[in-house]
Amino acid sequence: MSDAEKKFKLLIINPGSTSTKVSLFENETSLFEKSLFHDADVLLTFPHVNDQMPFRYGVILDMLKDEGYAPEDIDVFVGRGGSAHTQPGGITKIDQQLYDDTVAAVGGSEHPAKLGVMLAWKFAQEYNKPAFTLNPTNVDEYCEYARLTGIKGIYRVSHSHVLNQKAVAEYHAEHALGKKYEECNFVVAHIDGGITVSAHDHGKMVDGNMGADGEGAFTPTRIGSVPVLALLDYIEQHSVADVRLRCSRAGGFVDLFGTANADTIHELLEKGDKKADLVWNTMLYQICKMIGEMSCVLCGKVDGILLTGGLLRFADVKETIEKRCGWIAPISVYPGEMEQEALALPALRVMQGKITAQTYSGQDVWQGFEGFEM
Repeated sequence: MSDAEKKFKLLIINPGSTSTKVSLFENETSLFEKSLFHDADVLLTFPHVNDQMPFRYGVILDMLKDEGYAPEDIDVFVGRGGSAHTQPGGITKIDQQLYDDTVAAVGGSEHPAKLGVMLAWKFAQEYNKPAFTLNPTNVDEYCEYARLTGIKGIYRVSHSHVLNQKAVAEYHAEHALGKKYEECNFVVAHIDGGITVSAHDHGKMVDGNMGADGEGAFTPTRIGSVPVLALLDYIEQHSVADVRLRCSRAGGFVDLFGTANADTIHELLEKGDKKADLVWNTMLYQICKMIGEMSCVLCGKVDGILLTGGLLRFADVKETIEKRCGWIAPISVYPGEMEQEALALPALRVMQGKITAQTYSGQDVWQGFEGFEM
């Protein structure tokens, strides 16, 4: 039997800022999908994102056991990724260098998505199977204008929900517009424990906010953009380590309410709690501002505003964005995310010999401004 005819089992590992999602595919068919929510009280017991590895590994083993599958029977492990050197879009084989750079967070971002690469590599080493990642959070397709800051030597880089944003954009282009992703312009907003909004210009994600780095709307777990001088005053009374933690895991709802659970906050909102109303609707207000920014990046030529992520389960999220941004372009909603299938299918094509996975280069995609230094 050729590889193209074989049945492959693929374990898809997708750690997020508030959950661990796992799927098992047999070729294109999903055998199961499970997601476990982790509240801030649990995750904050781990001093560093890397320290969550044994906990999340145990969660995955329990999920497999509950579903009646053994890890040794799986053919390939696929993990969401990030934190290494910036990478081109597409599917990449996980190797020792990619693992090491991910652990070390050489790309500067400590988003929990990095654990996908680390966990897939651990399983792959344990059971002598291949491992892959696809469109990690550090895919870099930025235009030059999106990089420069007003401080010499400090540049903006791409830290975003690339995997889900591109999956949703590709799906919408094909199924809603009958076009290719490369023929369209979209503003895509991923709205969940982390929030990122990006401009997609003919198949390239040319700009967006660095969500886990303290930029954009505050979220259930992140501080979002804070005036620099006010933040410096805060650091004087606290610490740089404290701010780093609040950028990715202990800001937003966690700092304001003591929980990252959006259901809890929204329930308070529905009961008329004034604080919950202010916090929730300020978050939505800030998301709308980001969508406006990205529409300007595309010179107003926007084929659609695409909303995705777990918080779209609340109807008022779409309603608020439509009220403030509906004049820009048609708004479409894809609740949850499309990440599991997006991770599985390219890895399956590699296993079938239909495509070839990239090799991690160990170097950033962008090497500086051509012809001069900044």
